[in-house]
Amino acid sequence: MTNENTTHFGFKQVAKEEKVQMVRGVFDSVAGKYDIMNDLMSFGIHRVWKRIAVQLSNVRSGESVLDLAGGTGDLTMLFEKRVGKKGQVVLADINAEMLRNGRDRLIDHGIIGNIRFAQVNAECLPFEDNSFDCVCIGFGLRNVTDKDAALRSMYRVLKPGGRVIVLEFSHPTDKLTEKVYDFYSFNLMPKIGKFVAKDEESYRYLAESIRMHPKQDDLKKMMENAGLERCEYFNLTQGIVAVHRGYKI
Repeated sequence: MTNENTTHFGFKQVAKEEKVQMVRGVFDSVAGKYDIMNDLMSFGIHRVWKRIAVQLSNVRSGESVLDLAGGTGDLTMLFEKRVGKKGQVVLADINAEMLRNGRDRLIDHGIIGNIRFAQVNAECLPFEDNSFDCVCIGFGLRNVTDKDAALRSMYRVLKPGGRVIVLEFSHPTDKLTEKVYDFYSFNLMPKIGKFVAKDEESYRYLAESIRMHPKQDDLKKMMENAGLERCEYFNLTQGIVAVHRGYKI
């Protein structure tokens, strides 16, 4: 349970003003091994999830995309191919270390002409109203302190006819998957984090944060409350991940 002054950090209750710093500490710690850990923890399936999310965005040549919680740039690279030279992608993240890793990675891939970088808080985006054709947040909404404020902010910067894409770990749709996923998340994932990233606690937090994230129907309702219309979601891998989509009409 939370009140006006507290929120959850994994399974712990913390003061709201403390959560941003605590999340920042997690991602400062894991930034250098983030891509390797994603491949190990998901057995590479995260790349398929991201491609599906980009396909569902219906982004076209010449459009503008805001990639929130863009991290090391996986989604930005996929969006960049779609928008082409006449379009633009803004890779944004609240964490400077993650953003630095993403920028360096894109430069190493020669992707520089139509990319901008911004260190931002999703709850109060510093962009003008009606700026983007698509706003995507991939595996980042669960770490936001005020998710409702973030969704309202995404809606504000979205152009009429634009769409919000939320790609996030979610809740399994059957009991067997749930049991296997729980065992993996709480017993194996932190140990992989300890061995590879030298940080067991950060990956324990990440597992806990997934369980505290709203269920699929609850997140759909939150998007509708933020003003988005025609909201729907697509379960991937038996609901371990879900893609939510909503439009600004």
